[in-house]
This record gives sequence, structure tokens and C-alpha cells, in this order.
Amino acid sequence: MLTRVLEPEAMDTPEEALAYDAMDHAEVNRQFVDDLLSAGLVDAPKIEVLDLGTGTAQIPIELCRRCPQLRVVAVDLADHMLRIAQENVARAGLADRITLERADAKTKTLFAGRFAAVISNSLIHHVPEPGGLLVEAVRAAAPGALLFFRDLLRPPDDAAVKRLVYQHARQATPHQQQLFDDSLRAALSLEEIRQLVLALHFDRLGVRTTSDRHWTWTARKPNRA
Repeated sequence: MLTRVLEPEAMDTPEEALAYDAMDHAEVNRQFVDDLLSAGLVDAPKIEVLDLGTGTAQIPIELCRRCPQLRVVAVDLADHMLRIAQENVARAGLADRITLERADAKTKTLFAGRFAAVISNSLIHHVPEPGGLLVEAVRAAAPGALLFFRDLLRPPDDAAVKRLVYQHARQATPHQQQLFDDSLRAALSLEEIRQLVLALHFDRLGVRTTSDRHWTWTARKPNRA
């Protein structure tokens, strides 16, 4: 197994934010929302979702387009990502349903017990010690809330990294390909994320491999206080 090589926690330059937003995430985002809805959001007139590491808000936009009862609080640490996210949300006509906030998801600034679902896509691999982030995610969730996290799996060797970059990013620019390569190397292994989930007293088997390059953790916060 490759040794984990960390990348910057916040992609906070104009060039990185633009390069990320320009990459074709459409199919990945659709699949994320499909799987999230299949996991069972609460059926209520108003549902508030917390999206951690929202980037340029592509997933909240996709989610709100498909679920008119949803409102999303979308947080990120990177100013430049959030600036593009604000443009994307306004262009989609969803500024009244998607609230963008600059926040560090590892801190205790989030509203405890507020959200019917806490979700995240491709944030964990940016965080050097993601256990603290998961603690805060669980704290922000209401009793019985859905926890739905997805991220990259670290490949076993260099050859596997190169194969995945070619397979999924060969039409991208060299800079975008390097971003993907770096992200794969910064990702957790399946066993690493399972151990973090187990430390929070959740079933480690709630973390599953869900593509050739992704793991997904699905769970419900216990209803007990």
C-alpha cells in the first residue's frame, strides 16, 4: 500500500479553484446524489442538510434541484472556492435555499444537533487527521440524522494511481490530472476510514468500497441523547 502523502487542506488559490470547478464532475455528482437519496433522507416538509467541504457547491445545487423541500448549509475553508460557489448558486437560482459559509469543519462552531443529514464528498483526503472532523460531523447531526460521506480510496501502488488518472482524467489538463494524482495519494485506505468510524462507535462495515476509486460511509446517528 502506498504511504499517504498529504496535500494542502484548503485549495485556496484562484487557479486551483477554477481548475477544480472546470473539471467534469457531473456524473460523479449525480451518482453521489442518487446514492444519498437512496440512503433515505427524512421525508418532511423542510429538511436542512449540512454539506462539509462543499467546494464550488456543485453537489448542493444538484441536490436542491432534485429535492424542493431541502435547504443546505454548505461550508468550506477556501475563500476562492466559496467565491465560485456563490456565482454557481446564484446562476442556478438557489440563493434562497443554499447558504454558503466559510468554516473549518474540524472546529466546534457548527450547530450541535441541528441537521437532518450531514454529507460530504471528497473532503476527508484533504484533512491530515480526519478523526476530529468526523467527531464534529456527528455532533452537528440531529438524533436519527443521516451521515453520508464519500471520498477517494488510496490505491495500492504507483501503477494503480497512473491507471486511475488515465482512466478518469485523460481528457483533463495536465494541471487537473496532477490534482487528481495528488488527491489519490492523499486519500485513506478502506481500513483506515473503517477504524475511524469504529472509534466513533459506528459499525465499521458501514464503510464500503463503492467504485474503483471511492469509499462511502452511510450511517444514522443514534436517537439516544
